[in-house]
Amino acid sequence: MSSIFTKIINKEIPSYKIAESDNYYAFLDINPLAKGHTLVIPKKEIDNLFDLDDELYAGLFLFAKKIAVAIGKNIPCKKVGVAIVGLEVPHAHIHLVPINGVYDIDFSKPKLKLTKEEFEDIALKISQSIVSSH
Repeated sequence: MSSIFTKIINKEIPSYKIAESDNYYAFLDINPLAKGHTLVIPKKEIDNLFDLDDELYAGLFLFAKKIAVAIGKNIPCKKVGVAIVGLEVPHAHIHLVPINGVYDIDFSKPKLKLTKEEFEDIALKISQSIVSSH
């Protein structure tokens, strides 16, 4: 059975897409810790991040770096924090969370409730400022 992330990649479930390549997909977390909280995933459905082959693993982090830079340009924050938890969805993923302090990336905190328009605006701003490496 496909993970929810595979269904998002296949457009069976809508998402607020930030970026997509042949092997990776980035989209806003619908239960964000902060505005701009983005999930970066490989398109290949593999549960454990450390089970990715070296090329896919390295590529995922290079893809995530571009997204993190774009988040930092558009969302006021001191840093873009990185978290890899991997318990809630059986599909490898990286959380990119705009933070101003260490507790801003605490997953036990209440999640933000954003409108469709807020999600769309954030996704557009971030996606438009991604710098291609080509």
